[in-house]
Amino acid sequence: MKAPNEVVTRALLRSVTVPGLDRPAALITLDNGFDHTKPNTFGPAGLTSLDEAITAALAADPAFIAVTGKPYIFCVGADIVGLPQLADRAQALEIGRLGHRVFARLKDSTVPTFAFVNGAAMGGGLELALHCHYRTLSGGAAALALPEVSLGLVPGWGGTQLLPNLIGIPAATQVIIQNPLMQNKMLKPKQAAELGIADVLLEPADFLERSLEWAAGVVRGQVTVTRPEVDKDMWAGVLYFARETLNQRLHGAVPAAYKALDLLETAKDGDFAAGTAAEDEALADLVFSEELRSGLYAFDLVQRRAKRPAGAPDKGLARPVTKVGIVGAGLMASQLALLFARRLQVPVVMSDLDQARVDKGVGYVHTQIEKAVTKGRMDKGTAAKLYGLVSGTVDKGAFADADFVIEAVFEDLGVKKQVWAELEKIVSPEAVLATNTSSLSITEMAAELEHPERVVGFHFFNPVAVLPLLEIVRGERTDDATLATAFAVGKQLKKSSVLVKDAPAFVVNRLLTRFLGTVFAAVDAGTPLDVANSALDPLGLPMRPLALLQLVGPAVAYHVGGTLHEAFPDRFGVSENLKRIADSGQPIVVDDQVNDEVAKLLVVGDRPLTAEQVRQNALDALAQEIRLMLDEGVVAEAQDIDLCMILGAGWPFHLGGVTPYLDRTGTSERVTGRRFLPLGAASLPA
Repeated sequence: MKAPNEVVTRALLRSVTVPGLDRPAALITLDNGFDHTKPNTFGPAGLTSLDEAITAALAADPAFIAVTGKPYIFCVGADIVGLPQLADRAQALEIGRLGHRVFARLKDSTVPTFAFVNGAAMGGGLELALHCHYRTLSGGAAALALPEVSLGLVPGWGGTQLLPNLIGIPAATQVIIQNPLMQNKMLKPKQAAELGIADVLLEPADFLERSLEWAAGVVRGQVTVTRPEVDKDMWAGVLYFARETLNQRLHGAVPAAYKALDLLETAKDGDFAAGTAAEDEALADLVFSEELRSGLYAFDLVQRRAKRPAGAPDKGLARPVTKVGIVGAGLMASQLALLFARRLQVPVVMSDLDQARVDKGVGYVHTQIEKAVTKGRMDKGTAAKLYGLVSGTVDKGAFADADFVIEAVFEDLGVKKQVWAELEKIVSPEAVLATNTSSLSITEMAAELEHPERVVGFHFFNPVAVLPLLEIVRGERTDDATLATAFAVGKQLKKSSVLVKDAPAFVVNRLLTRFLGTVFAAVDAGTPLDVANSALDPLGLPMRPLALLQLVGPAVAYHVGGTLHEAFPDRFGVSENLKRIADSGQPIVVDDQVNDEVAKLLVVGDRPLTAEQVRQNALDALAQEIRLMLDEGVVAEAQDIDLCMILGAGWPFHLGGVTPYLDRTGTSERVTGRRFLPLGAASLPA
């Protein structure tokens, strides 16, 4: 049985002679016939191939059976591309049961079974490994996770039952629920080994040889594997706390997370058959949910569209970058200096108005390097190299031989124009001049330069090391070579770049400002702060509006709001209450509760809104603004809006970013007259 469009992962069996054993071992290698850029996945045909390989292996009476993967890849789980093609619930149940039946053969085998996890292992791939009696893990494995909840699913092939009984309920809850909801956080091999997911961590260079040797030691009784006893007394308490945390954070918005909690509760009594049957039922329910369709759409954006940015010029036009200059030595500039040095491995020089600021910026970089070494995230050799690459000066003449100069100075057009006017006299005519502005016009910034064609927007999101989005902004006169260089540098920085037209506040800040503006308009009208703050809870956003405002900074938000008010006064208001909060310097929220002292500062009207009205106003405003942005050509398509909101603002996969949710709730058609996406693109078909 082969699903439509399934790329079949074959289970290739061979007999391996292992020194010290009187019988050969059976080695099953998972391989779909492609290189590591197309990972192994399991559809019906792949599972059938594994089933046949296990049957053949057992018939040969081996010393042990081991499963491994092709170079760099073990297996990344189910073939999710095929999920939307399932015809009905019965088919979904059958896929779940097939995986359980095949994997259980490794768990129930009387012949010792091993997983040699040589590379990326996610979802069903990691669950396959969990079914084996023993696991070796390569230190070079790039990604280890059970990410299903981030897509709107649950680990459906034994993960919710096996993992908590292997590593304990606190760690299992982290891997199955918490990590997927933290921008799909992956485990590093060392972390996975420390949690107890693997029995031994081995070097990647000779991983297979050492794994075979280790497995032989286990079979001969020379290697003893001990695992700590799982504490079941704390099970209920951990799950209660996890549920309360989900309620506070998601407010019921992600059904998969709650289903996963229920399954983890089932795992406590150790009835594996009942637990896996519950997984089958949960999987069948979720496969036909709108959240899954949105999650798959978001996954496709992040995995595919982000790697092939729409509208990016031919990469062959990019110029080499051998030195980077950074104008400014504040916090943002210092974060940029560290990122450029780490990723590009070229000299990076910072400049500021006085030596004290320069020293502080360079000191920040050195401190972060020291912390990375202390935490084991960087070796001393790399640290020594980075120390030598990052320097600071008050003399902008140091930028003379820089190929790429980025400014991160005060958000004022006059200041930025002055910076570029000074630098143009110093740098070569081909040097790229990049600005990290969050809202100002690239075209205006470059207007008076002799070479305005080499100015480009290069807008990062804070914290720079964490958020993967990079808005690359093309001014009216930015040329293709500059743009191609910007995209090449963005790729080297391991950022996901989106091409954006030079429009006020670009994409993320424009939408967030409009969104926050409706919330503050409700406050100005007399809506209590706590009502306005909790109004968007049903969406399950990563943070409430006031916490987001506090993260951005009220002063920054007020400034960006002012810029947008000048451009679009009919849609972007100026809140005097926001200015009062900014001027006060006080935190808006403390422990997710509105600060009473801030509330006292507000001057409000007598027309309070309900939470439902605040929520609908915010969604209506987003729908209107997105339609206008698409009509203006700010980005190529609605998919780019969603990609920006997912990667730059942390909007969750279960919403698909923003446009699928607006379509799903009917907001798009009511406000703009039509959907943003075709029916079925991120939703159930008609």
